[in-house]
Amino acid sequence: MHKLAMLTGGGDCPGLNAVIRAVTRRALAAGWQVSGFRNGWAGLIKNDVFPITREKVSGILHLGGTILGTSRTNPTDEQLQTIADNIKRNDLNALIAIGGDDTLTVASRLHKSGLPGHRLSEDHR
Repeated sequence: MHKLAMLTGGGDCPGLNAVIRAVTRRALAAGWQVSGFRNGWAGLIKNDVFPITREKVSGILHLGGTILGTSRTNPTDEQLQTIADNIKRNDLNALIAIGGDDTLTVASRLHKSGLPGHRLSEDHR
């Protein structure tokens, strides 16, 4: 089974729950297992992960903020390795980082690092 996880970083803004719901519904329909990391990159560093089901995203469109929580954590290079280790530990095939410039800069750094020792760097180029 393919596994996907999401996180939201940076400041809260309208539309985050809609993205979480859309990704979840589409991934579940394709047979993927979906998880979320609480509080952005901080949750991935701490491996604070929980399953996301169709029921969990039902009725969230009208809610403000994000059901995943968020933070303004910008990981150090050492923490990037911890993140890569937690991606491997959770056997993730994909990670979706939802946020602005800082969140996506970290995602870019993680991608460029090649996720050491993890098959994502080989299977999903």
